Formats: sequence, structure tokens, C-alpha cells
Amino acid sequence: MSLRSASRQTLVPQVVEQLQEQISNGEWPVGTRIPTEPDLVAALGVGRNTVREAVNALVHAGILERRQGSGTYVLATDELTGAAGRRLAGAKLDEAVEVRRAFEVEAARLAALRRTSEDLSLLEAALDARERAWADGDAALFVEVDAQLHMAVVAAAHNSMLAELYASFGAALRASLSERIGSELTPESYCDHSGLIAAIRAGDPVAAATEAGSYLEIA
Repeated sequence: MSLRSASRQTLVPQVVEQLQEQISNGEWPVGTRIPTEPDLVAALGVGRNTVREAVNALVHAGILERRQGSGTYVLATDELTGAAGRRLAGAKLDEAVEVRRAFEVEAARLAALRRTSEDLSLLEAALDARERAWADGDAALFVEVDAQLHMAVVAAAHNSMLAELYASFGAALRASLSERIGSELTPESYCDHSGLIAAIRAGDPVAAATEAGSYLEIA
């Protein structure tokens, strides 16, 4: 997929279009990490600055998200969903929690009805990673793996629009988790999610929705 042109002003929109095409056709699904900058440079046949500007444009559009020390991830397949994600990221904490609740309660209910054996394996692994991060006392890691568990629940709902909208909510999700947990893990901030996974495993949509809503109550 090498691109050739004399000017970066012409190249950047071409690279943006190429990256958007790979995202929209599912080569890089929502929630996955895109190739590194050197890999993109090699694959596209353009300069590092051109790739960086194109990626920056997609980050600004809300389609991609940079995560410090982890890479760049796909948040949305189009600018409309990306715009929703930017709006949520700038929302007040209580508003963000209310939107999380709307997403996560329905996702848990659907996951209990639709989860596959593969989904259950991923959910169990995500829950285990969450528990290990808590035991290690690493607040930043815990926020990340907790977010990944919630995303795995949404994925198990098998509703592509819900998954895409929820992925665009990634920054706001992590912000609300960080706000609740703080810089240190304390017993008061712990919230057991094993009941949620157990309800999904049991195929009980009412219990799953109740569990999901229980840790998103707004005082």
C-alpha cells in the first residue's frame, strides 16, 4: 500500500484516507492497537513526519487515541462516533458515570444472553488480570485492566454499534475510574466484579444488569 507524491501537503490527506480505510474495513478493529510509527512508515512508503501528521489528524478527529507507554488505539470507525467520544471525555464526572451506566447495564444484559465460550474465556482472563493488578497495588495498571474488563463485557454483547460507541468513550471511562480510585488502591475503593462475570456466565440477564448497575450508582 505504498504511496508516492512530491509534497507532504498532498501526502498527508492520502495517508489519512488510507488509514481510515483500513479502520473502516476492519483491518484494525475498534479497541485494537494500530501498527507502530516505524511500521506505518515502512508499509506506506512515506516519511515519519507525514505518518505522524496523519495519525495526529485522526487522534484529533477522535478516531484514534494515544495511550502513554502503550501505543495508539482505534476508538471509532468514523468522525461522528469520534465526536461523541470527545464530548463524553469533556463531560462532568456525574454525567460520564450516567452515560457509563446506560452503556454498561444494557451491555451486561445482552452479554448474559449472547456470550460465547470464547467470550467467557476472555472475561475470565480480564477478571484475573484485574485481580492481579489490585493485588500488586498498581493504581494506573488497575485502571487500565479494569477498563479492559468493561470493554470485554461490551464485546460479549455482540452489538457492533454499542461496542463502537463504548470504545469512543475510552478516555472518559478511564478518567471516571481514576477519579473514583485515586492515586492509591485502598480497601474502600475496591469493587468486586466477580458477581458480574458469574451472572454473564450463568446466562442471567437480570442479575448481570443488576450487577453492572450496582457499581455505577450516583450519590
